[in-house]
Parts: sequence; structure tokens; C-alpha cells
Amino acid sequence: MNIIDTHSHIYLPEFDTDRVAMLERAATLGVNTILMPAIDSSTHVQMLALEEGFGNSCNSMMGLHPCSVKENYADELEIVESYFEKREFIAVGEIGLDFYWDKTFAENQYKAFHQQIEIALKYDVPVVIHSRNSTDECIEVVSQYATKKLRGVFHCFSGNIAQAEKITDLGFYLGIGGVVTFKNAGLDKVIEAISLDKIILETDAPYLAPVPFRGKRNEPAYLEYVVNKISLIKNCIEAEVALITTTNAKKLFAL
Repeated sequence: MNIIDTHSHIYLPEFDTDRVAMLERAATLGVNTILMPAIDSSTHVQMLALEEGFGNSCNSMMGLHPCSVKENYADELEIVESYFEKREFIAVGEIGLDFYWDKTFAENQYKAFHQQIEIALKYDVPVVIHSRNSTDECIEVVSQYATKKLRGVFHCFSGNIAQAEKITDLGFYLGIGGVVTFKNAGLDKVIEAISLDKIILETDAPYLAPVPFRGKRNEPAYLEYVVNKISLIKNCIEAEVALITTTNAKKLFAL
């Protein structure tokens, strides 16, 4: 099988001791392409260095994570724009809203979200949206650009069927990872209701490892458990899940 991990922070320190071995494990299981979302200027150099070292398999996005939006968000966005002026990226990401921990910078998060959408439209690349505790709010923002050919994915989707349908009606994909294997997550009902044509796969490594590794470090090789779970829900073979989701990812990210 050929599987694309569309969202993986494998440049973070959690992988410093076994990064090459981790990539080899992924490749053995058919995960030969890994897409890396940016966080903020504190990790851009590490991400881009990893891409340079493993350019055939690791591809970078560029953006400002909503949890990194503080008073200095405008300076961070200038850095994002400067990178886009220098080279191409596969997407603007990850961007969006996060109201889980703190809403102190909610207004700035909205401003940064809109500004980065404009960057995506300018460079004709998709957006990768982080929407923790803010799915409805992110849908509302995206809907404002419905006539402007904005495209992308709601990363780590964990909402309900109604939200999933709104997102796919806007032409966006759902990013599905290890959470689908969690017993009480409720994602099984969403997967049942939504066509595989609207789904792409991700790990969000090193976070959100699937069962049986829940609570431990996640890595791209663990996508095999996500593929297996989706195949059981959809009553199809794993190869079909891999083929359709990989095709979707290639289409969205122009791979």
C-alpha cells in the first residue's frame, strides 16, 4: 500500500533519538510521503532542515499555529510571508483557531487566520486548519471565502456528522487520524456517513497515537491502525482506503 501522512510534526525533539529509524519503519509500511505543518518561527529551521535531508519523502507547509498567536503575531506572519516569497510550499498550515486552553488572544487568532487564508489564495495553495474547540467558528470563517476557490482540510476532525457535511459541502476534506480508533470518540458514525472521497489520513505525530499505542508517542507507521479501523467501519479492504485517501491527498496538495 501507498499511504500519505498529511499531518506530522516529525521535526520535533520527540524524534531526535530515532528519526531515521522512524522514517524507515514508516516506509516499510508504505508511508513514503509525510507532510509537515509549521508551528511558528521557533521550529521553522528544524522543519526545513528535515525536508532538505529527506526531500523525497518529507514536504513542508508554512504558517502560524493558532496556539502560537500572541501579541507578536504580526511579526510571525511577516516571517511566514517572507518564506513564501523565497520558495514554494505545499500549503499554508497549520492555521485556524484554538479555544481549548485560553481565549486571551482569540481576536488575534481570527486576524491571523484571515491573513493566512489570504496568503493561501495569493499563492494558490490549500490551507490546513486546526479547529480544536472551534469547529463551528472555523467553518464560519471558511464559508466567507466560498466564492474564492479556497481549498483545504480540517485537520484532526473530531466533530459530528452535521459539521462534517458542512465542511465537505465547502469542498474541504476531513483529516482523520488516531482518534478514529478511540472507543468513545464517535468518529465511527462520521466515517460511516461520509464518503472516502472526502477523507485524507494523518497522524499528528507525535500526538494522538491510535489504539493500541494511545498515550504514547505517535509516528507515521501507526497509520496502519487508522487504515484498518476505517476499513472495518466502511466494510471494505484496507487497500481501498489507502488508495482513495492517497488519491485525495495528492489532489489536494498537488503532489
